[in-house]
Amino acid sequence: MIVAILLRLVAAGVREVGRVPPGWIDAAGSVAFAAAAAGLFVQLVREARRQRLLWYVRRKLMASYIFLGFVPIALILAFFALGGLLLFFNVSAYLIEGRVRTLVDEGRFMAQATAFELDGARSLAEADDILTKRRAVEAVRHPRVSFAVVPVDRTCGPGRTERPIVMPAMRKGPWGHMDPPVVSRWITCAGIAGLVAYNTAPPATSGPPVPVQVVVRSVGFPDEAQPGFAVVVDVPVTASLVEQLKRETGVAIASFLPIIAPGALQPSEQGRRLAEETPPEPSDAQPRGLFERPRSWFAFLDMLDWETGRQGYVAATIAMSPADIVRRVSATPVRIGDYSISQILFALLSVVGGLFLVIEAVAFFTGLGLARSITGSVHELLVGTDRVRQQDFSYKIPIRTRDQLGDLAQSFNEMTASIENLLGEKAEKDRMEEELHVAQRIQTSLLPRGDLAVPGLDVVGVCEPARQVGGDYYDVLPLGPGRVGIIVADVAGKGASAALYMAELKGLMLALSGRHASPRELLIEADRALSRHLDGRSFITITYGIVDLTARTFTYARAGHCPLLYMPGSHAADRAPRLLAPEGMVLGLDLSDSGLFGRLLHEDVLPLGPGDVVLLFTDGVTEAMNSRLECFGEARLAAALEASPDQTFDLLKDGLLRRLRAFVGDAEQHDDMTMVLLRLAPQGGRA
Repeated sequence: MIVAILLRLVAAGVREVGRVPPGWIDAAGSVAFAAAAAGLFVQLVREARRQRLLWYVRRKLMASYIFLGFVPIALILAFFALGGLLLFFNVSAYLIEGRVRTLVDEGRFMAQATAFELDGARSLAEADDILTKRRAVEAVRHPRVSFAVVPVDRTCGPGRTERPIVMPAMRKGPWGHMDPPVVSRWITCAGIAGLVAYNTAPPATSGPPVPVQVVVRSVGFPDEAQPGFAVVVDVPVTASLVEQLKRETGVAIASFLPIIAPGALQPSEQGRRLAEETPPEPSDAQPRGLFERPRSWFAFLDMLDWETGRQGYVAATIAMSPADIVRRVSATPVRIGDYSISQILFALLSVVGGLFLVIEAVAFFTGLGLARSITGSVHELLVGTDRVRQQDFSYKIPIRTRDQLGDLAQSFNEMTASIENLLGEKAEKDRMEEELHVAQRIQTSLLPRGDLAVPGLDVVGVCEPARQVGGDYYDVLPLGPGRVGIIVADVAGKGASAALYMAELKGLMLALSGRHASPRELLIEADRALSRHLDGRSFITITYGIVDLTARTFTYARAGHCPLLYMPGSHAADRAPRLLAPEGMVLGLDLSDSGLFGRLLHEDVLPLGPGDVVLLFTDGVTEAMNSRLECFGEARLAAALEASPDQTFDLLKDGLLRRLRAFVGDAEQHDDMTMVLLRLAPQGGRA
């Protein structure tokens, strides 16, 4: 900024000594000033952000209200003001352009009428008298009008050919602006009328255009086949004519500037003096009111090049006061009382504009009040939330209004009253979640861990509870040389209660498996033990089998559990999977007939050959549903087992799980899913 000021001072000092400063000084000063302004703006933005000037909601609302409400209104007012000025200037230009066109039409009529009258003259004296009278008549309106008769030689087409007299060159009028012209060849027999410029000072080779003087020139021919003369009429636009136009239109012409000038004629010596003529002083006092002062504008008028006929333009600098425009627009003959219709309309327009400003002011201050009310409530809410963050739940927000903000404060007070209870409930829930995690770890420890390594037998098991803990149970129990017990059970229900019953069942099975060599006898004794302890609404389904690796048999009993799925190995001619479902009822029902469970329970023996696969599962596998509520079913499970019978055991298990999960997709799991696969190992170890 200092550099910009110094450069401006240097340029001003050079001008004071009468010299023109180099252009680079002003340019460098402008660049320095722009850079300083940009740097100041950046600093202000940074300071505003650092001070967080728009941190408070009140300031944001006020700023947004100013930009969304006040600024558009200001722009609308500016728009109408500019539109009014544009209308004012265009009306001024229209008035002067229309009056100049009328003046050109008058000149055309004078030239044509004079040529028609002269064409009927029988003598030179009569022609001179006609020209004198015509000039005297027109001089009443245009004192400096000039007439000239110019001999011509041209053919205009068919028409009257006789000629009473040969018309010589004549002139009437002062012809003080320039010498009478010669009619150029480009002018047709129809005649012309327009504005012609002439210089009163040498034209400028550079810089702004030099003002010119304007004359309305018209050319008329008599109605003959070969007219011998043309009438030229010039009406110079002098100061007196400008004053006359101002009285008629209210628009004053200050000067004429050539815009697209085809060339200007050279005036006579009298013409130069005529250009220096000053208009008469106005009789009225100098206007003092704001709307009485004239405003400058431009009106663009057509020009002619007298030598070539090319079209050009001249800009007339005009001046007119807004008050004159209003008076002329409102000048209507229809009146209501002492006022015209236009005056009444202008008054109504002023009233509407005043009401608009009043409403805008009321809206502005009302908006500020609303912003203060809203932000005050928001501030109270901010204080309340800060107290809650400090765990002060006794703080209450004062309710000052009976609207939605008041309801919001009341809701906040009610919320703080219940937060402490909610926090207590959350702590209790967290404690229960932690206990469930502990129970899940305990239940997981009850199931077999890692690879189920049984010499001579491939066994793999999978258990996925529907919740953190579940009621499904499977186990592999070594029973002695060459004998292995296989258990798959499902406790009715889910959750913690089912998990507890599952733990009780595991202990019972561990105790009974060493005492009974028959699965049927073991399940009968287990039913007697569980019937005395299970809840009347609970029961257990179980399949228990013993694999005899020496006899290559699988002896099993099913107590109300899902069927077994058996698929023969490659030694069998028919390798289709089969469902095995011997009779049996669930464990744990306290029935009056204590021998019913034993009478219904059957025990079967399944011979095992090389590659035979036995699949034990719970109902969570076959009843797993997809998003369309379709169950996976035993048929799909058998098809999945049959799809890859000769794969390795791990791949077979992974294929079954992959098909099951692809079928279920994103659907929620509603029951525990457990599977146990077993197969006699081929010679040499694990398949």
